[in-house]
Amino acid sequence: MSEEPIEDRGWRMEDGAEASSLPAPILHPSSADRREHRRRRIKRHGKRAYIRSVYFLPSLATLGNAICGFGAMYVAAFDAVNVGTDPLALFMLRYKFLAAAYLVFIAMVFDALDGRLARFTRHTTDFGGQLDSLADMVSFGAAPAFIALQLFKKEGPQDIPFVFTRLVWAVGAVYFSCAAIRLARFNVSNEHGEQHHFSFLGLPSPGAAGAVVATILMQQDLRHWSEDYWNWADTLANLCAYLLPVVVLVCGLLMVSEIRYQHIVNKYLRGRRPIARLIGGVVVLLLIVVAHRYVLGVGCLFYALYGPLSFAWYRSRPKPPVAPA
Repeated sequence: MSEEPIEDRGWRMEDGAEASSLPAPILHPSSADRREHRRRRIKRHGKRAYIRSVYFLPSLATLGNAICGFGAMYVAAFDAVNVGTDPLALFMLRYKFLAAAYLVFIAMVFDALDGRLARFTRHTTDFGGQLDSLADMVSFGAAPAFIALQLFKKEGPQDIPFVFTRLVWAVGAVYFSCAAIRLARFNVSNEHGEQHHFSFLGLPSPGAAGAVVATILMQQDLRHWSEDYWNWADTLANLCAYLLPVVVLVCGLLMVSEIRYQHIVNKYLRGRRPIARLIGGVVVLLLIVVAHRYVLGVGCLFYALYGPLSFAWYRSRPKPPVAPA
């Protein structure tokens, strides 16, 4: 007598008939079945991924970036009333704008470090990219605008119309909004891999923040020299303070522009380069050691203005004649 297939033993349902009352066999799903079930469940719930673990070192560097930006705003808001009795806080109160600017530069170091760590360990994830953008929003979006407003309020012109003070606040708000738009645009178009990061569409947020806080560094150093009765230094310090809202506004608009900016490290410093470029790098490092505030200030401002200047030069070049069809 031939055996009937398993699927036909009491399981076949005819029209109007019910299935057999035999109990269904107990099946233990394999690990592959469990993974497939989890994949379908996540897809059914709108592809919601639950993050239970992160890569430690890149995320730690990213959080260091955000903490430096938060600390820069905290230090810039010091005054004689809320500083307290902490000796370190009292020391920072004397040089609060310098300390806040240096904290933003330290945040740039953390920002460069987290990407390098992620690519070195081959752990570039969407979670890390989103966390990095949130940290950049604090350190390079909110902190530079807040420090610039505090400096202009303290060392800018005192006898100005009230409407102009509101205009200066609006400039800071424009910079903050442009930084948010810049980072959101970067998030939706970002691709993993260093080969995709040789140029940026619009001024990068660290470059914009560097131009703002480098201007503050130069202004504070010139103010220090003016204490030694150098009138020209006092005049230059006032000029930097008065032009600070213009620098903030221009850098904010350049972040959302369609101008291409080169990635300096990936474009010019990686790989084999001629000896002249090596000598130029040594000269720049020596200049940073001698007068780092002015080298950083001029360098960051030149990088911010490099985009519109190169764009204007390219548009002014005579176009080649069109060949006849």
